[in-house]
Amino acid sequence: MDTFSSQTGPIAVYGASGYTGKLIAAELDRAGTEFVLAGRNREKLDAVAAGLEGDPSVEAVSVDDRAGMRKLFGQCAAVIACAGPFTDHGEPVLAAAVDSGAHYLDTTGEQSFIRMAFDKYSARAEAEGIAMIPAMGFDYVPGDMLAALTTEGMGRIETVRLAYSSNLQPTRGTMRSGLEMIKGGDVEWRDGSLRPASQAASRGKFDFGPPLGSSRMVHYPAGEHITVPRHVPARNVETMLGIDALVPGPLAPLWPLVAHPTRLAMHTPVKKLAGRLIGRLPEGASSEARAAASFTVVCEAVRADRIRRGSITGRDVYGLTAALIVKGARIAAGGGIDATGALAPSQAFDPEAFLEGFDSFSLEWKLEPAP
Repeated sequence: MDTFSSQTGPIAVYGASGYTGKLIAAELDRAGTEFVLAGRNREKLDAVAAGLEGDPSVEAVSVDDRAGMRKLFGQCAAVIACAGPFTDHGEPVLAAAVDSGAHYLDTTGEQSFIRMAFDKYSARAEAEGIAMIPAMGFDYVPGDMLAALTTEGMGRIETVRLAYSSNLQPTRGTMRSGLEMIKGGDVEWRDGSLRPASQAASRGKFDFGPPLGSSRMVHYPAGEHITVPRHVPARNVETMLGIDALVPGPLAPLWPLVAHPTRLAMHTPVKKLAGRLIGRLPEGASSEARAAASFTVVCEAVRADRIRRGSITGRDVYGLTAALIVKGARIAAGGGIDATGALAPSQAFDPEAFLEGFDSFSLEWKLEPAP
């Protein structure tokens, strides 16, 4: 078991009865860490607690109960937020954590929420002397840290290009967050600043190298447009997703044709209908299916006519998310983060050291020699 500095309070897990929340609770339980299960439904939280070996506290508090959340988080060293979609439910939890002086981490993959957190709450977090680290799960620790590792020592970079490939089975929560991401309105880091992103669905093809080879890529409004420029002197950041992770194989060629109508539909009552249909699906993959799902992230750092590539591979995206955020929260709770305010993962933690210890997820990263 990893050891960190002494904790000064428990870690609160808000949204602990959800799919990812239960994985996070189990990870904290295995680590022997003091923690609190929090959320809106006491009965569901009690059921989660009953399945754990330890005896965590349970606190039912609504996102609308600002005083209740501040009271709870004021007794905690850190808060892990995993109740999404974050665009709908995330800000009250974030605000309460910051106002209570508790370190904050979350599992969001929604770019708009990440940007809001950095723009609106960084100064408040810094004034409180706490670290606020959005997107501390698979979205987007591997990509952000791979970008830092790949570009190290290269100086100014023309383009950081990040390509994702995965065969995961998304949870209901991921699909609901996906509805927010499909809506458009995202930004990209272009020519040294955040600018409206092109909404063209296709991003051409990308060669991941063996064994994946070349894949058809699509638009992916990723968080690295917000985080990577904070620690990499890059003029441009590009992100893309293998279409097989978004659309089943036979339907993949149709996505560029239907992407725009789908995006428009997310601004109509169709979105609510889609949310209801998602609610009828299984909560998420079985543990066996999770373990069988693999991922690859490739980073290309382009400087003049030179390109350096790095890659990171692994399996079980949701289990890895729980392990990543728990490691981060334990370090934060133990006083192991020197910086304050809103931080990218690579600003809060040393990437090379942080990515150690995830052998159970077959996590491996490698870099080409520096140019």
